[in-house]
Amino acid sequence: MFYHDPVFIHSVQQTIEILGTLAFAISGIRHAAARRYDWFGGFVCGFVVAIGGGTLRDVMLGVTPFWMTSPMYIVCTFLAQAMVILFARLLRHLDNAWFFFDTLGLALFTIAGIQKTLVCGHPFWVAIAMGCITGSAGGVIRDLLLNRPPVIFRKEIYAMASILGGLVYWLMTSLHVNVAVTVVVVFVIIVAVRILAVKYHLSLPILKDEELKKDDSQ
Repeated sequence: MFYHDPVFIHSVQQTIEILGTLAFAISGIRHAAARRYDWFGGFVCGFVVAIGGGTLRDVMLGVTPFWMTSPMYIVCTFLAQAMVILFARLLRHLDNAWFFFDTLGLALFTIAGIQKTLVCGHPFWVAIAMGCITGSAGGVIRDLLLNRPPVIFRKEIYAMASILGGLVYWLMTSLHVNVAVTVVVVFVIIVAVRILAVKYHLSLPILKDEELKKDDSQ
C-alpha cells in the first residue's frame, strides 16, 4: 500500500516543497515590489522567504537544508520573479494575490514540515511544531526584511491554522488514511481556516497590560 511507500512519500514531499517554494517566493517578491525594491532585492526577499522556514526546520532536525540538495528551489525563485515581472500589471489589479500565494505557501510548507519530521523519526507533537515553524517562519522573515511587525503576531489567525492542520494530519494518520487523501484534506483545511479568519476578522484574544492602561489614562 503506497501509504507506507517511502519513495511515494518522498515524491509527495518534494512536490509539495517545490510548490510551496514557488508560492512563498511569489508572495515575498510581491511584497518587495510593493516596497519598490529592485530586481535583486526582490529575488533575495523571495528566496529567503521561500527557504527560511524549511531551513530552520532542517537545522533543528539535524539534516541538510532542503534547498541545498537540488537547484530546483533556486530555479523556482527565478520563475517566481519572472512571473511577478511579466505579469506585474495583472497582479497589481489582483489586490488579494499576495494573500493567495502566502496562504498556499503556509499550507504546503506546513504539510512538508510534518512529513519530513515524521520521516526523521520524531513523535507527532514535534512534527506539528515543525510544521508550524516551516509554514510560518517564512512570513516572519519576510516581515522582518520589510521592517514591519510579523503577521503571526498582529493579524488574523495564521500560525494557528498551521497547528490545526497538524492536528488533523495526526488524526487522519491515526485512522490509517492514505497519505494522498491526508495531504489534500489538511491542505484544504489550512487554506479554508486562513481565508475564513481574514474574511471574518477572526483572531486570538489580545494580551492586555494593566500598566499600559494606567499610563494611557494619565
